[in-house]
Amino acid sequence: MSALCRALAVSRSGFHAWLGRMPSAREQADNRLATVIQAMHMEHRQAYGTRRLWRVLVGRGEACGRHRVARLRRQHGVVTLRRRRFLRARAAYQRVPAAPNRLTWPFVAARPDRVWVGDITHVATREGWLYLATLLDVCSRRIVGWAMASQQTLDLAERALHMAIVHRRPAPGLILHHDQGSQYTSARYRAKVEAAEMILSMSRPGIPYDNAMAESFFSTLKLEGMPDKAFVTREAARLAVFDYIEVFYNRTRMHSALEYQSPAQYEERFNRLRYVP
Repeated sequence: MSALCRALAVSRSGFHAWLGRMPSAREQADNRLATVIQAMHMEHRQAYGTRRLWRVLVGRGEACGRHRVARLRRQHGVVTLRRRRFLRARAAYQRVPAAPNRLTWPFVAARPDRVWVGDITHVATREGWLYLATLLDVCSRRIVGWAMASQQTLDLAERALHMAIVHRRPAPGLILHHDQGSQYTSARYRAKVEAAEMILSMSRPGIPYDNAMAESFFSTLKLEGMPDKAFVTREAARLAVFDYIEVFYNRTRMHSALEYQSPAQYEERFNRLRYVP
């Protein structure tokens, strides 16, 4: 101990005084706030970075700054889940799309139910794949239609579209954007789109960036709503997907592009401001 104190230029009496010293008020406050941060981090499924987490804390009455939250996150190893990046496919740029690509970056819409994007992904279970089809509103980021099945069929895409049409009842002229999957290029699906007076748009083949918003949602879903290992059953996967979409993502999860509101909060505010006399 004497050698260590000499090496660090610390007196033995000072070291022993430090051992018995009570934590300062600031240190105690930091320890309490760190516990709250860890609890909020898990409550929001490890999805929030410093800005979103800080806004949650302020909204719940915690007096803290954003940089303080960032410091405590670093000290206590509170890390947001990270997603893997996909690679650009370069060989497909010259292909002719099945329908015109009517969306260009940045993907925006002036109000809800003017532009929807949709795609299909798969979820791993020990019983086999569970396929999920979704439709996302570009303006509010809300999942307006979804369906799940054990096979990637045309019916899966149609059920997601039917749910969105029944629940949202969009005005004619809505742009519906997909990739060139066989479900979306089929004559039957196109007929349903035309019957609903929607305008079909499709990505260039092999270019996931053309449908980046739908791809981004799937990445977020699998990052925040899925366990590291495969689900035991398809039913367990169904329940997890339903809980993530309807309970967390649509109604609770903050989105930076929506001024840190959830899709449901953004739409409620949009409609309220729209009808102010």
